[in-house]
Amino acid sequence: MASLIQGEDKDLDGFTVTRILPSRVKKMVGPFIFLDHIGPAHFAAGEGVNVRPHPHIGLATLTYLFSGSMLHRDSLGNVQEILPGEVNWMTAGRGIVHSERETLEVRAREHELNGLQFWLALPPEKAEIEPAFQHVKKHQLPHRYQGNTMMRLVAGEAYGMTSPVRSHAPMFFIDVVSQQGEIIELPSATQETALYLQEGSIRINGEDFKAGAFVLLDNSDRIQVNEYSRLVLLGGDAYASVPYIRWNFVAYSRERIKQAEDDWREQRFPPVPGDSDEYTPLPG
Repeated sequence: MASLIQGEDKDLDGFTVTRILPSRVKKMVGPFIFLDHIGPAHFAAGEGVNVRPHPHIGLATLTYLFSGSMLHRDSLGNVQEILPGEVNWMTAGRGIVHSERETLEVRAREHELNGLQFWLALPPEKAEIEPAFQHVKKHQLPHRYQGNTMMRLVAGEAYGMTSPVRSHAPMFFIDVVSQQGEIIELPSATQETALYLQEGSIRINGEDFKAGAFVLLDNSDRIQVNEYSRLVLLGGDAYASVPYIRWNFVAYSRERIKQAEDDWREQRFPPVPGDSDEYTPLPG
């Protein structure tokens, strides 16, 4: 039976996000351990996103935008603006630092931002791999067309397609646009699955859900589209153990979390070239 998870509003360096995962109901869906809906936010000229350099370990980040743009910089030296439909995939592994801001041209005008940011816990055997970064354009991603439903496989494997994004555990993340009357079959009969409804209205087992709903699905569920809708499907193989999560760190022991906290407090993480004058202090 489909079940609804409610997000909570959180402040993120001056603008509000809706935090959906982790929740009291469900800590993870497949490898997905964290999900923020960024926006929809509207900024006046001179205002915008200013997420200062901060560290990660034990996870991969996936940033996917519906509108607007963000500028990624990291301690490996990567500088990449992300636009709607593109994928920023950053593997933290044993440790990476990044910032999320905007270009000067975007900041100089009125603008908006709407998108999703995920963390995917690395499996235990890959938790300390070398950090890495990958950016994939939307035309490089597989697409599926069926009736009035259009799908883009952003990451992982589904519907016989494989994304070029280098994931670290069996998973899928799919962007879906569909019209009234369409039926959407789930991508897997065995993996954990959830959906986030960006806009529109859908029906699952006789229950209606509206924009903003994050729904945990049973493998037998079918999604009926009530009106034009855009949604994302995400999931993957369930993890045998749920890692600890503290601030920006994911690890399978509290000792590893404490080590990362000490390393950040003592500034032993590498700096971000071109964005090293500021940093986000360790909370608490």
